[in-house]
Amino acid sequence: MPAPQFSANAAPWDPYRNYRFKLKWNGDYVAGISKMSALTRATQIAEHPIGGAPRVSSGQSTYAPIVLERGVTYDTAFEQWANKVWDYSNASGAAPNVALDDFRKDIIIELYNAAGQKILAYAVHRCWVSQFQAMPDLDAGANAVALQTLILQNEGWDRD
Repeated sequence: MPAPQFSANAAPWDPYRNYRFKLKWNGDYVAGISKMSALTRATQIAEHPIGGAPRVSSGQSTYAPIVLERGVTYDTAFEQWANKVWDYSNASGAAPNVALDDFRKDIIIELYNAAGQKILAYAVHRCWVSQFQAMPDLDAGANAVALQTLILQNEGWDRD
């Protein structure tokens, strides 16, 4: 029998839960991420006939954007990153704050088991903010948390 791959759960019979995760960029954990979309890769199909019979092979792969949500707080990490691509003060003619030389970040997504032990991680490469929602629709009659949304484009990911 091969040696267990993870010391945190040597005999994983039950699947891991999806609610214990952390996200890290620039070496620091980002506070309050409450929801993240799936890591998705799609590969196009290239069709070509060989001797009259149809054949298929793999084409170009693309990676779906990652959507992050968290409650609106005093933490400005989402907004600071989004401002690396576009800043309102720059659009109004003030001093430019756009920094396209470092607007991409590698992020780490960590999944934890029920005991709080890290069981797997993914490194997502060359992410950048394509959309930032600073405030949600506001409704005085609702009973909901105000959420910020960040949409990240990326160039792929690897299991760490």
